[in-house]
Amino acid sequence: MNEDENVNVPEEELDNIVVLNDENGEEVSFEFLDVVELDGEEYVILLPIEEEDEEEAGEVVILKIEDTENEEEESYVSVEDDEVLNKVFEIFKEKFKDEFNFVDED
Repeated sequence: MNEDENVNVPEEELDNIVVLNDENGEEVSFEFLDVVELDGEEYVILLPIEEEDEEEAGEVVILKIEDTENEEEESYVSVEDDEVLNKVFEIFKEKFKDEFNFVDED
């Protein structure tokens, strides 16, 4: 997902499911895991619900949260900076080290 993603985020989300439109305009469902703050910016951590590729199973998606003119809507934007992605993921891993089994792919 390399383009801006827009989603209406209701105050009470059923089962923490977020539906975004991908670059092809197709709806993709994610489980909302967390919001991480880094350097005054907020990033959402999402887990794709339906995996198309078994090699990518369990990989999270990290998107930057940007405000929109509509207070009830947020814009999720892909993050191109690997250093930022790694920092955000490290914060997430530390917060949830007891809840998830993280696997390093070195």
